[in-house]
Amino acid sequence: MIVLHALPAIAGGGAQLSALETVAALRQAGATALVASAGGRMERAFAAAGARHFFLPLDTKNPLSILRNAVRLAALISAERVDLLHAHSRAVAWSALLAARRTHTPFVTTWHGAYGEKNPLKRRYNAVMASGDRVIAVSRFISGSINARHPRAAPRIRVIPPGIDPARFDPAAISPDRAAALARSWNLPPGRPVVMLPARLARWKGQRVLLEALARLADRSAIAVFVGPLEGRERYASALQSTAARLGIAERIRFPGATDDMPAALTLADIVVNASSEPEAFGRVIIEAAAMARPVIAADHGAAAETVLAGETGWRTPPGDSAALAAALDRFFALPPAARAAIGTAARAFALRSYSLAAMQEATLALYRELLSCDPAGRAATPPAPV
Repeated sequence: MIVLHALPAIAGGGAQLSALETVAALRQAGATALVASAGGRMERAFAAAGARHFFLPLDTKNPLSILRNAVRLAALISAERVDLLHAHSRAVAWSALLAARRTHTPFVTTWHGAYGEKNPLKRRYNAVMASGDRVIAVSRFISGSINARHPRAAPRIRVIPPGIDPARFDPAAISPDRAAALARSWNLPPGRPVVMLPARLARWKGQRVLLEALARLADRSAIAVFVGPLEGRERYASALQSTAARLGIAERIRFPGATDDMPAALTLADIVVNASSEPEAFGRVIIEAAAMARPVIAADHGAAAETVLAGETGWRTPPGDSAALAAALDRFFALPPAARAAIGTAARAFALRSYSLAAMQEATLALYRELLSCDPAGRAATPPAPV
């Protein structure tokens, strides 16, 4: 089996990470994994996982460039004898769909985002993600959204959520020295409560909501740490710092940038916040935090209803409501240590039970085999081969 993954770039993000983890599973199963993208900082990681990377300028939404990319993908499919093409974003999926039709190659899409549809043109642009011979939805929330928008796609949808590596995201695997070194580099004073919001700096990710909540907290020593890349977002980071100064909490915030050691970073948090103002398609950081035995407070929309068990592994609050977020944080910090630890233990057990990396990889490879065993009309010709 030769599978080609098409991505705009491989510079980081949930879609790229899911593709990387699938590449690793393909190679472990003895299959061939190819990746086409405009490149990025994850090129070495994909190579280490066993993928061959082909540079194609897929990071474009220009219609003429999309057509040119379709021709390039079709040529690559023919040259490499690709059995199956898997697209992970909308503009790339348009090129991939055209290439798949031209070469009669089975086509898979993964619907990674809660794509907005403000007008008919945007709806048409998004619709390509429902055009795959199989459509992977990363959550039940996304599956429901696809069904509502594209009822004819229902038989082709498979819900396969991202998973976490229980060996990498394991509190017991993080040495005290490893966590302490990170805390020093981030200038975190020992003994002070830490609220962490891991996300790229973007208005819809809710950093401002957490700042406003921090200013309301009963515990005036709590620190908020915003983990995420600063490159290209300096202007927004400066605006957030100005807001913090106006609220009188400038000394209580940190913007350390991105980190390559998210498991160690999460051990520095007492609690993790997801404050997105728009629904998350999945929200990988929620299950990563849970796997590290950290409770999560999440905005109550999107896939959070699936990934946060309210009152058991964390809490959900109305989106954009800083007062409600502050009240939830106050309730958490008022709990005795044993109660906090019990929530963390429940969170880790839930994450390992419901969102394992092995389950995601096995389900994706089973989907590939199911599709490759179908006749041209999409009906199963033979039972799927074992993974």
